[in-house]
Amino acid sequence: MERKTRVRFAPSPTGPLHMGGVRTALYNYLYAKQRGGDFIIRIEDTDSRRFVPGAEEYIIEALRWCGIIPDEGVDENGKVVEIPSERHPHAPYRQSQRRPIYRKYAEELVEKGWAYYAFDSSEDLEARRSAAEASGETFIYNQKTRQELRNSLTLSPSEVKRLLEETTDWTIRFKMPENMIVEMDDLIRGHIEVNTDTLDDKVLWKRADELPTYHLANIVDDHLMEISEVIRGEEWLPSLPLHYMLYKAFGWEDTMPRFAHLSLLLKPDGKGKLSKRDGDRLGFPVFPLRWVNAEGEVSRGYREDGYFPEAFVNMLAFLGWNPGDDRELFSLEELVGAFSLERVIKSGARFNAEKAKWYNKEYLRIKPTSELVELFIPVLESHGIKVVECPACALTAGAELAPDGYDFKNHIFTIDYVTRVVDLIKERATFIADFWTIASYLFIAPSQFDEFGVKAGAAVVEKPADPRRAADPRAKVYDDAATAPFLAKDVDKFWKVDNYENAFEVCQFITGAEFGFDDLEVYRGPLGKAALEEALEGYIKMREYPMGKVMNCLRLALAGASSGLGIADIISFIGLREFVSRMGYAASRLGRGVPTTPPTQSLE
Repeated sequence: MERKTRVRFAPSPTGPLHMGGVRTALYNYLYAKQRGGDFIIRIEDTDSRRFVPGAEEYIIEALRWCGIIPDEGVDENGKVVEIPSERHPHAPYRQSQRRPIYRKYAEELVEKGWAYYAFDSSEDLEARRSAAEASGETFIYNQKTRQELRNSLTLSPSEVKRLLEETTDWTIRFKMPENMIVEMDDLIRGHIEVNTDTLDDKVLWKRADELPTYHLANIVDDHLMEISEVIRGEEWLPSLPLHYMLYKAFGWEDTMPRFAHLSLLLKPDGKGKLSKRDGDRLGFPVFPLRWVNAEGEVSRGYREDGYFPEAFVNMLAFLGWNPGDDRELFSLEELVGAFSLERVIKSGARFNAEKAKWYNKEYLRIKPTSELVELFIPVLESHGIKVVECPACALTAGAELAPDGYDFKNHIFTIDYVTRVVDLIKERATFIADFWTIASYLFIAPSQFDEFGVKAGAAVVEKPADPRRAADPRAKVYDDAATAPFLAKDVDKFWKVDNYENAFEVCQFITGAEFGFDDLEVYRGPLGKAALEEALEGYIKMREYPMGKVMNCLRLALAGASSGLGIADIISFIGLREFVSRMGYAASRLGRGVPTTPPTQSLE
């Protein structure tokens, strides 16, 4: 009868779950779901000295955020199951609560001659290591040295009995056979052979805390929980010969799971394993969620940095696996259908922070605008912007609402207005927070940037500096504080007399507001983006003004910087009254007169 697929993810609660651990959990989950099997969570907390409070809860929350929901081991409330039930028959799923189980199996190996009691103190073993190092050798507790040490193989039965009864610092070690070839098969790496003479006698169980080591607990629990495949990280590959030998020693070879060892996640330069330090140094998270350690040190998380869980999961899936075609975007359900261990690579997978951002940008682009608006509203509210359902609601809230759904004076906007903003800018954004960075000036005027905590030129998304290129010492240094809320370098470059006079003339042409240009025919056409764009460009070309300089000058006045959305886009959102107001403020702040009459066009 074909065996049911049952795989497990067995993390240790020794700190936050690294993204490499999340990938291991994901691959286990995909493998199980594809085969209609079970995905189990088991907490391996046998190393009591390294236990970190809160780590277990962090691990479970991180997996839940990713949509990696276990079939067994964790209940609906995110708690590790402690009492057996129909759904969780092998509880408890926390190894520290399974303590009585392991000693029995360790003693069974002693009785079968596959293990022995070792009474060497830690001081004795450290002295042997030091002596070996002094002579240029390495001390290994194995078939050669065990005969020289204090254990049940060298001591009399009566002395062994006495030490077992009177002391608590003894262990049970596996008795590795001499000169035996261990033949193993890995689902990713193929056939492997190792001679037991190269292996040591690992500790399986410790009397001091009555807890097993990873090796014994892992094998016993996998057997009792009927695990069919063990999919784990490459760092456990050196332990595979011992685990094979343990299955042989217990007589469980017929039910031994198949093994697959995943490659490491590598630094962006491919030189070594990806670590927290790499993330801190290069500016990206390596943990799925934010983590604060006991000393108060904060580590960034993908969730808190604004990544969508589906983008994070998609990115992780491709770090070491590919579907065999050009597709890169897969939902979790699609990954279940496409995943296979045959397409998991043996070599390390190099992490690319920019690719991670690319995934998030792609998922943002395909999300419904309504969902993006819901996510953006809390960002707006955090900046003091009030969003209401409808114009009537706005009036109730005290707004002097324009027909297009905005009130710049009271900072109240309708959901319809916010929706139009999101529709306009979502192709430019990578994260939801970018919406505010890109379009804050569609909600507040530059004159109020300081009041709302917006810095000069905040809407400019700067490109990361190239670390290979040193800054030019001759480069001009700009003081944004001197020109705030306008970006100093843009003021220096574009706020020239010819440029801004042309810009004020264009403003008078569009709005009818008097900026001192006589006999100027005023635009009377529609105020939608397309019509405004045609009118603006047509007028500037007709007057033979430099298009780029005039547009950049206008944008500087309307947005605080010369880069950003199109001028027609901005005007179609903020309206003519706000257009004139911002031009007037720029004139007074940077030098130029203010308009003497209001717009002759509709004020909105």
